[in-house]
Amino acid sequence: MVLIIFLSLLLGLAVGFFLPINLPPTYTSYLSVAILAALDSVFGGIRAGLEHKFNNAIFISGFFGNAILAAVLAYIGDVLGVPIYLAAIFAFGGRLFTNFAYIRRYILDNLTKKQ
Repeated sequence: MVLIIFLSLLLGLAVGFFLPINLPPTYTSYLSVAILAALDSVFGGIRAGLEHKFNNAIFISGFFGNAILAAVLAYIGDVLGVPIYLAAIFAFGGRLFTNFAYIRRYILDNLTKKQ
């Protein structure tokens, strides 16, 4: 399982570096919020896996649902002239750091228990 994850990561990095995909500057805020939402789902999935509560359907629906919802809210905010994407950045960013802190503590606790 871990091998599949690392191979997928390497494949994604290779595709990202070698395919010249250019986005117009107007889409950068939507993409950045969608990527942040997707990363939040990934870290939440890792945390759920460590807690033995991982559910694939919840992860997939949260991954795509959060990314789409964040991009749509950023678009609506642009149409209304209100920077709603900042709220999404703070919400997803806060959860991302919370999940990362939990993962870090879990790994460090397991490393110190083995010694």
